[in-house]
Order: sequence, then C-alpha cells, then structure tokens
Amino acid sequence: MASKVRELGVLALIGGIIYGLIEFFGRGYTHWSMVILGGICFVAVGMLNEILPWEIPLAVQMLCGGIIITAMEFITGCIVNIQLGWAVWDYSQEQFNVLGQICPKYSLFWILLSGVAIILDDHLRYWIWGEDKPRYKLF
Repeated sequence: MASKVRELGVLALIGGIIYGLIEFFGRGYTHWSMVILGGICFVAVGMLNEILPWEIPLAVQMLCGGIIITAMEFITGCIVNIQLGWAVWDYSQEQFNVLGQICPKYSLFWILLSGVAIILDDHLRYWIWGEDKPRYKLF
C-alpha cells in the first residue's frame, strides 16, 4: 500500500512539473495551483489503464481523459477563480464557455494532451515499476 502511494506521488510530481512547464512555455507563466492540478490530472488520466482493459481504444481513453481533466478544471476554476478570486485563468472570451472556467477549445486540447499523458504514464509504470508493457489500439 505504501509503495503504491509513493508511486502515485512520484507520478503526480512528474505530471505536475510537466504541466507547469507546458503552461509556462505556452503562455509565459503558471500558478502553483496549476502544478497541483496538473499532477492530480496526470494521475487520474493515468489510472484509466488501471481501470479499463488494454483493449479499450486509445481514442476512447483520450476522450475519457479529456472529460476527466475538463471536470477537474471546472471544479478547480470554481474554487480558485470564482470563490478565491485568484484569476489563474479566464475563458470568458472563448465561445461556449461555462462560467469562464471551461470551454470546448481547451477541452479539445485536454483530449489531445490526455493521449500524451496516458502513454507517458503507462511507460513510466513499465520502466520504473515493472508494470504491464504498454500496448495500444488507436480505434
């Protein structure tokens, strides 16, 4: 149990740092809350292959990952942006946004990023902890 918690902690740290760097290089800055959210999302999306069978197409896993990240972004946005007023992001100028916290444009990005996260998570689990060798079916 402790080793699994440690494994998830390492994955969250890796995912959080990578997401923070993506955001920093993409928009020139990030916020510490995004590193935490990125780590949580990386672990949550990575857990898809722990729950779903390997035979589930990668495209379906990516869609599930995009939904998970969008939901977590909405919850986090309602807390950090609306409740706490930190103004970490604002999608209110994007079409079809919901309370300025989520929008289709970024949900599509999360679907694509989920593919990278799924593959990276699976390979890290294989290389570091000797878990199942990753195998994918795109559709």
